[in-house]
Amino acid sequence: MAMSRKKSGFRFSHYFPILAWGRSYTAATAVNDLVAALIVTIMLIPQSLAYAMLAGLPPEAGLYASILPIMLYSIFGTSRSLAVGPVAVVSLMTAAAIADVTRTLDVGYATAALSLAALSGTILMAMGVLRLGFIANFLSHPVISGFITASGVLIAASQLKHVMGIDGGGHNLLEIVSSLVTHVPSVNLLTVAIGMTAIGFLFWVRKGLRPALIKIGLRPRMADFLAKAGPVFAVGATTWLVWKFDLNASGVQIVGAVPQSLPPLTRPDLSMDLMSALFRPALLISIIGFVESISVAQTLATKKRQRIDPDQELIGLGAANIGASLTGGFPVTGGFSRSVVNFDAGAETPAAGAFTAIGLTVAALFLTPLIYFLPKATLAATIIVAVLSLVDVQTLKRSWIYSTRDFGAVAVTMLLTLGFGVELGVTAGVVLSILLFLYDTSRPHVAEVGLVEGTEHFRNIHRHAVLTDPTVLSLRIDQSLYFANARFLEDYIYDRVIDDTDLTHVVLMCSAVNEIDLSALETLEMVNTRLKEMGIDLSLSEVKGPVMDRLRRGHLLKHLTGNVYLSQFDAFRALAQPKLPLNKISVVAT
Repeated sequence: MAMSRKKSGFRFSHYFPILAWGRSYTAATAVNDLVAALIVTIMLIPQSLAYAMLAGLPPEAGLYASILPIMLYSIFGTSRSLAVGPVAVVSLMTAAAIADVTRTLDVGYATAALSLAALSGTILMAMGVLRLGFIANFLSHPVISGFITASGVLIAASQLKHVMGIDGGGHNLLEIVSSLVTHVPSVNLLTVAIGMTAIGFLFWVRKGLRPALIKIGLRPRMADFLAKAGPVFAVGATTWLVWKFDLNASGVQIVGAVPQSLPPLTRPDLSMDLMSALFRPALLISIIGFVESISVAQTLATKKRQRIDPDQELIGLGAANIGASLTGGFPVTGGFSRSVVNFDAGAETPAAGAFTAIGLTVAALFLTPLIYFLPKATLAATIIVAVLSLVDVQTLKRSWIYSTRDFGAVAVTMLLTLGFGVELGVTAGVVLSILLFLYDTSRPHVAEVGLVEGTEHFRNIHRHAVLTDPTVLSLRIDQSLYFANARFLEDYIYDRVIDDTDLTHVVLMCSAVNEIDLSALETLEMVNTRLKEMGIDLSLSEVKGPVMDRLRRGHLLKHLTGNVYLSQFDAFRALAQPKLPLNKISVVAT
């Protein structure tokens, strides 16, 4: 009974990680978490407002999406540094998805955002319970890099309308640029001055403020704190300017009245029509958000030798999104910049996120009247500076040098994202990556190998000086065998042996074969039969234990004309003809 209770308790704490780190929580840890929370809260206030605007929602939605979701993640999440909330790419995808749905269905914009968060959260939770975190592996890093880079360009371009003080829109780069050009005559110069000054200031803050503060005598920790608060300075200064000189009367667009309250209780619309329309974007948002979040979480956890459970992370992010849908928010995930700030500021447990949520609650209750005159150009500047750090055009160069296949995936993802929008871009990137992977695995590398003189090692005859026997063909298969590539191997063997009248043995070196599925097994049986008819025996070498276990369940081993050898050297020594001279193939190793 004691063992049963212990096992049950372990399972319970597995799904509620707060029970694990909460037991060892100390006053010293709480101080570190509070300091980190203060810094992240200061950073998150302008970010939350800006990302809500990017999603096409009222500014307060950004604050609401950063309170209960953070609380829930601190209970269910496994990362001790991840800061959950609105992020640029997910906000852009939210805007695109909701705009499409509201054009075709009779549903409000805010309601669609709540429903999208609820559906995304449900998908994430289901994936976590079913332990489907591996699905994110189908998003290759080149595709993610290309998608985020293109999304960064799209996001920055979409915010130029606020910096210029004009109307504009569009879901792809061509539409956005065309709309901006059309409205150029309506540019508000005061807005441009505020926006460009804010952009310049924020770029300088990222690189130059900390060294400048240290130079005048501030301690590094205080300099870090003030540098992280740079966006708050921009918000405060531009808000004061607009209020002092009544610039909104001269056409400078402002945030306006923001409700001074706790996050409201909201109910998403779970109607079948809306859920069906939102399912694909919700799935993409879930996977993209999870990949971004888990990448950041694992990177930060490694630095402190901590462990991240991807499946539990799905549950934590799912709970956060469901929480956002119930409190006036929109889809959220773990953000790169705020998580790094949280880590650097000394956060030791997810309690730092809970303290951040408390700070944002105070802001929602008492500070919202102070942002009435906040110019939208400043929020746009905050977004532009944040997302341009995500743009990595060097990924094209790196992928071109390393792999044309990866370059193709990156280029197609970027071009389609810029040209047709985020959903089509990332979908095409994923599909292309999978197709290219299937194409490559359908044509496995097969090397004809020979013995390196004076050793027991076998290497490719086209790369090394090796010994071969004219009666023995040694083929190393460098990939697992399955239905898509079995026919390729069959054709390769036939093409190689058909005109070689000296051959009496073919040995398949299986050191790199981790699996042989039923289709490949039947193909090997057919190859064995065909070679037998040609007077050639088929043998295997270096078959791994799990593969051998499965082969014993089939008929191949019973009818194999040759043998199964422990090593390729054993096979060569047993099958080579002593009376025939070995061929020494001299090739310069490459």
